[in-house]
Amino acid sequence: MVSTTLGSYLYMIIMIIPHTIVSMITHSGNLPHIDARYWARWTLFCANVHVKVQGEENIPNGPAIYMSNHSSHFDVFSILGYLNIQFRWTVKKELYRIPILGLAMRRAGYIMIDRSDHEKAMESMKKASENIRSGTSVVIFPEGTRSSDGNINYPFKKGGFHMAMDAGVPIVPISISGSTDIMPKHSKKIYPGTITMVISRPVETQGRDLISVMEEVYKSIDLSYNP
Repeated sequence: MVSTTLGSYLYMIIMIIPHTIVSMITHSGNLPHIDARYWARWTLFCANVHVKVQGEENIPNGPAIYMSNHSSHFDVFSILGYLNIQFRWTVKKELYRIPILGLAMRRAGYIMIDRSDHEKAMESMKKASENIRSGTSVVIFPEGTRSSDGNINYPFKKGGFHMAMDAGVPIVPISISGSTDIMPKHSKKIYPGTITMVISRPVETQGRDLISVMEEVYKSIDLSYNP
């Protein structure tokens, strides 16, 4: 745990100045996102965690909303490090208060959601839909919080589904298995191991009702895979 944390923060401290300069020059957030990808891979390396990816052929050419199950902090590192596309996270407001990390997320153009203020949250969702229509993919954890036992919390939160349907883009389900064994919710210990990330075929949203889309995404997140 100590070596992983130190290694992760050391990378951020070393890279925060070039990260900030690049973000001021480009404004797109693309290069800072690539920087964040390598930070995630470095953190996984420090933790002795390997990531296997399946289904990359299912990644669509255009923008989409990617939805994954969520039971561990290492889901974030896995997706950030090994989903090899440009995307932006929707993140809760509280994360922006973390020193260094909060600044990095702002510069990368991640979408802040204020859960304590419904009106501001809806404004953020509207902004996200506009970004998606302009070509930016977004990653969401539709459960809303980490699962405590590794099982999927269902029904999902509806915000991301409304976002996809408003933007007229597909939803790409992602199944992550093995991360609960690496670092369970509420645990401060990190165990070496392997995480498997399976990218499923896109779920179309145009002309469909929300409930049927939600159920198809839920059924597409298959946690039965055993690496």
